[in-house]
Amino acid sequence: MESADSIRSLYRHFLSAITAKSLNAFYYACSYAKIDCSVFINVTARLALHLVPTDLAAQPIFLCIDDTMVSKFGKKFEDVSKLFDHAAHNGSNYLNGHCFVSLMLCVPVWNRDRISYLAIPPGYRMWQKKESKLELASTMVRQVMPELSAQKNVIILCDSWYVKQNLVSVVDEYKNLDLIGNARADSVMYDLPPAPTGKKGRPAKRGRRLSIDSDFILSAEKVGDYYTGCRRVLTNIFGSREVMAYVTSTGKQNSTRRLFFSTVFPTQLQVFCAWQEKAPLNQTGSGWMSYIPLFLYSFRWNIEVSYYEQKSFWSLCAYMVRSRRGIEMLVNLINISYCAMKLLPYMEETLSQYRSVSVQEFRFVLSEQIRRQVFYVSLLQYIETHIKSMAVIKALRKLCLGETA
Repeated sequence: MESADSIRSLYRHFLSAITAKSLNAFYYACSYAKIDCSVFINVTARLALHLVPTDLAAQPIFLCIDDTMVSKFGKKFEDVSKLFDHAAHNGSNYLNGHCFVSLMLCVPVWNRDRISYLAIPPGYRMWQKKESKLELASTMVRQVMPELSAQKNVIILCDSWYVKQNLVSVVDEYKNLDLIGNARADSVMYDLPPAPTGKKGRPAKRGRRLSIDSDFILSAEKVGDYYTGCRRVLTNIFGSREVMAYVTSTGKQNSTRRLFFSTVFPTQLQVFCAWQEKAPLNQTGSGWMSYIPLFLYSFRWNIEVSYYEQKSFWSLCAYMVRSRRGIEMLVNLINISYCAMKLLPYMEETLSQYRSVSVQEFRFVLSEQIRRQVFYVSLLQYIETHIKSMAVIKALRKLCLGETA
């Protein structure tokens, strides 16, 4: 379907033509069927990983984490509440609606002799006040990590909201898991421990406290779009683990500085840039190698693109079911359809020409073919006699195959 504004609309224009089930059966299935929609996360992740070619198995897999708001005018939806949204365009930073936490899996595929990353969102979970968004994100990461156990490097990408202890602690639970994230500019950082002096007493566990304004020397030229400085540090967020800290600024003087942390070091990713399609990764010279983890953070933008597409073209915000279980089920079913349109051109070689087109364009092509099939089946199903059906079949053969009468 090109759009599904509601279950009623979907039933009226499509489902009623292919099934004898009533409309209420689909409402019931969303709200009361004994299906754990969190299983969708594992199934989708497994399908996405099957697309990774053998010669790209050593390339890192990215796991983006973010949340999105869905505004609802009614107040009879379960768990609806007033939410703060810094990106709201309604004249206020608050909206009435739901918040969904989601994952985005980015897997490497070949595209014209370059490595291109295919972004697949495994699933959504609705946030409830009894559980923080950080705890919800941690649960989703733990759920999907068994599917990623065979991968060499899995890197979480997230903004400053998620670079906190609840999520960071998950990184220490898996040997192949790292994190690159934006952090609060006032995050406490320390220099590495000084060398032992030989004096009596316990050696220092960390050096002096660092400032993003005075202790990071920015590059002489812009690295990408920013002047950038980096160094190894210790921070309260990651405990005793050394991490790379990056500070970026649009100007040399009197410009706002942003802070990023990375648990993965450039030496672990040097081979990664050799065949990259994405600039500036494919232009990285020896002078820029230390900034590779910062460049990888740009892959997080894929999850924002997914939110825009699903909200604008896939009716993600148009649900009218009221129960929390029904809403979560319907949102994840819409997401499954979206993922299918992204996966199919890579899973079926006959559809490979649609790999470079937008997911909306491919959906339109596929929906046209499905509608034709439904029309032909319905037409033949309601032919009254064998004589009439043979006449229709001959006419269809002439139309479709160009046969002469």
